[in-house]
Amino acid sequence: MSLAYSHALNCAEPHGDAVWDISWTAKDNAVVSISADGIAKRWNSTSGQVIHTMPAHPLGLVSLSASSDGRHALYNSIDGTTFLWDLESGSIIGKHESFTRPGAEPSWSVSLNPKGGTYAATGGSGNVTIHSAEPETFGEQRTILQSGRGKFGMRCSHSPDGSRVALSVESGQIFIFDLASSALTATYTSHAMAVRSLSWSPDSQLLLSASEDKRLILHDVRTTSTGRPSSGAVASLTGHTSWVLSSDISPDGRLALSGSADKTIKVWDLTARAAVSTVADTGEVWAVSWQPSSAAASSSAFVTGSEDGTVRWWRAGGSS
Repeated sequence: MSLAYSHALNCAEPHGDAVWDISWTAKDNAVVSISADGIAKRWNSTSGQVIHTMPAHPLGLVSLSASSDGRHALYNSIDGTTFLWDLESGSIIGKHESFTRPGAEPSWSVSLNPKGGTYAATGGSGNVTIHSAEPETFGEQRTILQSGRGKFGMRCSHSPDGSRVALSVESGQIFIFDLASSALTATYTSHAMAVRSLSWSPDSQLLLSASEDKRLILHDVRTTSTGRPSSGAVASLTGHTSWVLSSDISPDGRLALSGSADKTIKVWDLTARAAVSTVADTGEVWAVSWQPSSAAASSSAFVTGSEDGTVRWWRAGGSS
């Protein structure tokens, strides 16, 4: 099976540097992007025009997490400053400078809990810190989830049901934590190099990892009736010729996206465990995101962020 995806639209006002993360949100069919230029933008997906541009931060923005209802976006800078953006009002309603707090470490990757109230962050220690995401107490530490490895935390990501958080580190390990008990429930050693992206399936049963080893690994992360983790790695997706920088699983759970330093975007059939489409970009593809199912048919369109600062929209053949 093969699928055809074609370039549909470029943003009207590109970022001044690489787009390092992106999210197609559930509200108003809008896209949020962050960049190495220190700026966060919200885009109209029909016209490619900017809806809102946030004031520039002095350093690049490296991590983005949008709420499931599309009303808020959490983003983080290289220096560990974390912002909570109210996308409806355009205002920053929370700001946390993790690097200024005694005993704290600068956050690198952040993730909003879909249930609300908290966010997860990781950085140099390779642990996950849970913080308050409430505007009145934003950034206050709630608990620390220990990986026990001491390797730099590259990515953290909540499961869609809000019950778990996944962590990847520079040495390639992946850790799964149960949020109710704060317990480390599974460790996977599927990669030998840094894992730069983690994507959950909509039902929270599968986790896709993207690594500098040029591979994506699909993991079965269900918990058995005895409380033990499932089998772990169930498929290796190969075909990229350089680092895999970004990934996302479609809202219907059938397809996955990957963006690579080889300047291509691949669409994968998760049942067939094979690439069904490859499209070329102009540079390294640092960020990919499917269109939410609430906005249109699942798997019909996606958006990417590239090294040249451009946000691009792509659509499946026959979609509009």
